[in-house]
Amino acid sequence: MISDMQMYVDFPSWISPFVVPFLSVRWYAVMYIVAFSIAYALFRYECRHGELNSMSSDDSISLFCYAIGFLILGARVFSTLFYEGSWYYWTHPWMIFWPFRNGRFIGLPGMSYHGGVIGAVIGVLLFCRRYGYRFFDIADHLVLGIPLGYTFGRLGNFINGELWGRVTTSRLGMVFPDAPQFSTSLSWVREVAEKVGMDYRNMAMLNLPRHPSQLYEALFEGVLLWAFLWFVIWPYAKKISSKKGPGTLTGFYFIGYGTVRFFIEYLREPDSQLGFIIALGKETEPTALFKSFFNISLGQILCLIMIIAGIGMIIYAGKTEPVTYRKKTKGKTNANRRKS
Repeated sequence: MISDMQMYVDFPSWISPFVVPFLSVRWYAVMYIVAFSIAYALFRYECRHGELNSMSSDDSISLFCYAIGFLILGARVFSTLFYEGSWYYWTHPWMIFWPFRNGRFIGLPGMSYHGGVIGAVIGVLLFCRRYGYRFFDIADHLVLGIPLGYTFGRLGNFINGELWGRVTTSRLGMVFPDAPQFSTSLSWVREVAEKVGMDYRNMAMLNLPRHPSQLYEALFEGVLLWAFLWFVIWPYAKKISSKKGPGTLTGFYFIGYGTVRFFIEYLREPDSQLGFIIALGKETEPTALFKSFFNISLGQILCLIMIIAGIGMIIYAGKTEPVTYRKKTKGKTNANRRKS
């Protein structure tokens, strides 16, 4: 029996992915600019109130050029080579950064967060090598602002109506217009429809409500993680800075993001072309429904790697001297050593 009460919400019809209807400029691209701007502003604040207070604005801009450039490179390459699900980009690598399809400009759809992290790490390493800074001195300041910037990236995903979550009967469920539809001949589809008060009679296909996982990520991986790092971990790192080397903040960021994202992935539908990388649950289909904690996606595996790496960074910080490297001068590195 179909309920008379609607137990879900429709994606707001007034939201458009385009900033200006007649231009192919999406809010997602604007959100990237906002995210980088926020991260930069917070980084400069930290420099003025932390160990990098002698870092110039010119060096900061150079750092962000390195980090952002390689972030976009890594995010795009990782997405196309590992998430696309076919060998197309492996055999056509020149298409990875080609923004046109069938004569139409589509930009660069598809960015991988974990690929972006790898790219950003490479960019920061190159910057440090060029300008004479130690990697974790820089990374510890960068990661404090990343989550708040990341919040706007996920809001951009929501505005685009993409990266939706799994099907749910919760009141938080939302019907995304571009999400895949399901055949009403399937018993589980009819069961979900009845629970949420959706009329499926005389319909061959049905668009079911899903978790707005983009908003979950914006809140937990963005705002709350930022608040935890900024108000709890940063003061703690300052207190132990005379006894431990850098890396603690970066380690906590990796652990925090990896942990939160790992569990949110249970509410986010795996990429259809990949499915579950580890499928130990009794039921693995349909992937649009949560069936078991033992069905693990590629994103969750990468999050576990992040957690392990974060633990390693914190251990490393405890064995490193609290030294802050300054800019190279005529090929030589000046170091400011503090005595513990």
